[in-house]
Amino acid sequence: MRSRRFVIGCAVCAAVASLTATEAAAQATSGVTRTILQQTELPGGTHVVILVAAEVAPGAEVARHTHPGIESAYVLEGECTVQVAGSPDRVVGPGQGFQIPAETAHGVKNGPRATKLAITYTVEKGKPLASPA
Repeated sequence: MRSRRFVIGCAVCAAVASLTATEAAAQATSGVTRTILQQTELPGGTHVVILVAAEVAPGAEVARHTHPGIESAYVLEGECTVQVAGSPDRVVGPGQGFQIPAETAHGVKNGPRATKLAITYTVEKGKPLASPA
């Protein structure tokens, strides 16, 4: 079980410096739990689509990080502030979504209760899912 958990210095939790799409079904770090629900390799074999269920603990902060592809998220429960480089901070709640362009620095500040998200990453195969920004 320990091999399924990673210490992160950035990512959707702090920084997944070495987490690739094939390296874990679930992880928990720094107030964020992400569970990989599905992973599909796209035609051509250069990119994968990863479907993730994420839960951010009350008051948790996700340090600035980037992904080697697009992040598309939908808020199921709770409320958080999404901070994207070059854009004003945006508060998102249930029924709202957001997208982060590839290689764009971003972070999250969670509200007073847990936030649950459905996230889809379309990223380059074999690259770390997230890197510190």
